Amino acid sequence: MKENDTIVVFTARSPDRIVKEGGSQAWVLNPSKAKLAKWLVCTQNRHHPDHMFSDATEPHGAAFLVGKISGITKSLEENNKERWLVEISEFARISKPDAWRGRNPVHYTSLSELGIKVGDLKFEPISSAKQMPTTLESKAPWPPATLTIAEAKKALAATFGVKPEAVEISIRG
Repeated sequence: MKENDTIVVFTARSPDRIVKEGGSQAWVLNPSKAKLAKWLVCTQNRHHPDHMFSDATEPHGAAFLVGKISGITKSLEENNKERWLVEISEFARISKPDAWRGRNPVHYTSLSELGIKVGDLKFEPISSAKQMPTTLESKAPWPPATLTIAEAKKALAATFGVKPEAVEISIRG
């Protein structure tokens, strides 16, 4: 029987953003099962359809970060109580091409099954890099050349932790 000590996520977020947010979110997962895991491995999704959300920087499907899980808490980003943040206390950058093999964006496995050896990793504390709350941040230029009201509402909603429907925008000429 294999030990499922690792949560693997397929994320459209960059390593910098994950570190700044203190973990990876907003996942639909079983928190009781997730709390048994020791490690988080982030793999990159470069094909996320929402360009306002994604700030992916790593090759598609590559594992790029290993984190030591410090907690499973409700996501600060989503108003949906079924979304979770996998918090990490330490992280190590890795580069493992074609590591994503799953069909669902979250799956459980082991570091050994992924071919990752903890002893080979150089961990840094998350507190030294964490600088911001969980808000929308992107390396894309802001504002984009064209911006719709819906996109602006979505970005503001993510920044302030509300639903886009709660954002009102006035334009004066």
